[in-house]
Amino acid sequence: MNSSVLIESFAEFAKFKNIDRPTMMRILEDVFRTMIRKKWGTDENFDIILNVEKGDLEIWRNREIVDDNSEDIWDYDKISLSDARKIEADFEVGEEVSEEIQLEDFGRRAVLTARQTLIQRIKDMEKELLFQKYKDQVGEIISGEVYQVWNREVLLLDQEENELLIPKAEQIPKDRYRKGDQVRAVVQRVEIVNGNPKIILSRTSPAFLERLFENEVPEIFDGLIAIKKIVREPGERAKVAVESFDDRIDPVGACVGMKGSRIHSIVRELENENIDVINYTENLELYIQRALSPAKISSMKIDEEGGRVSVFLKPDQVSLAIGKGGQNIKLASRLVGYEIDVFRESETYEEDITLNEFSDEIEGWIIDELRRIGLDTAKSVLAVSKEDLLRRTELEEETIDDVLSILREELEEEDNNQ
Repeated sequence: MNSSVLIESFAEFAKFKNIDRPTMMRILEDVFRTMIRKKWGTDENFDIILNVEKGDLEIWRNREIVDDNSEDIWDYDKISLSDARKIEADFEVGEEVSEEIQLEDFGRRAVLTARQTLIQRIKDMEKELLFQKYKDQVGEIISGEVYQVWNREVLLLDQEENELLIPKAEQIPKDRYRKGDQVRAVVQRVEIVNGNPKIILSRTSPAFLERLFENEVPEIFDGLIAIKKIVREPGERAKVAVESFDDRIDPVGACVGMKGSRIHSIVRELENENIDVINYTENLELYIQRALSPAKISSMKIDEEGGRVSVFLKPDQVSLAIGKGGQNIKLASRLVGYEIDVFRESETYEEDITLNEFSDEIEGWIIDELRRIGLDTAKSVLAVSKEDLLRRTELEEETIDDVLSILREELEEEDNNQ
């Protein structure tokens, strides 16, 4: 293989891989210098002249002529007078010899190795460029075409046919993918696995929702409105706290848009995820009230040291505060950074019995689970159907039956004693 064939085939491969000319020149020179070092131990006295367009390669070895009896005759940059005159008969001591080295002088095996090295260097460069490209886009939305759907992940291809992955945990539960679909997601992270870049996308990340708001709400993109915090139960519900830096702009109204025009497209993208946009405030009590919307709180007690808040609501507001499957209270707790406990206000509270008084008969974790959904007294539990308790709690049917039996028995005894 002569130099022109080697360089032309490499240049064509590099062009196909979108490698720029300066990078290609640098890789070529690096590979040839590696060949020189393997053969002569150093490349310090060699010049490499490349012309990629013409496929030309010139390698020149530069040495100073010394007398045949000189002590320096074995230095890498010296040549004896007798050897120099084999190249050109009229050379003299002290002159410099520039000897052209042909690619064939390295041997066939070395040339083939160089070709494989060049191709591998381009592939490595391509991987590095891909890694850097997507590393710079972490947190940004990109679009890809569904290429393959597996149980644990979905494979997308970008416009340059690079592979992108959405693992099951990063998919919205209601998402359904078919080959050829265009899917938007945020770049979650980029990893190197077995020497190859692995690009992980997410549709469940709060960053995805944040970027969607930036795309739909110009005031957020322009910095007039800031998103303070986002919490999500992907595909089900989200709470977004926003703040305006311009008193003339209502941040909630701007995010929702006229007749919901701005938020509707976001909701559709997120498979009808219910999004609550909340006006952020430094006033913790007011912030908690807004976070628990649409429920109306009667009163609350904040334990800053314990990181807990006890909120008291009228009976008809408890289910609103807790939400479907406990989502509303769970998201509100994450939004404000406090664990929220819901308590039911009752005018007949003195005739009721708190669940804590059953701690000798009902295990503590069961009481905690009931309190999590706003049931903290015997009557409040009995007022809920068994089916609702099964749906709203993590309790087994047998456990619920036992609890209901204990509570009924105790209340019957109370009534008989009165």
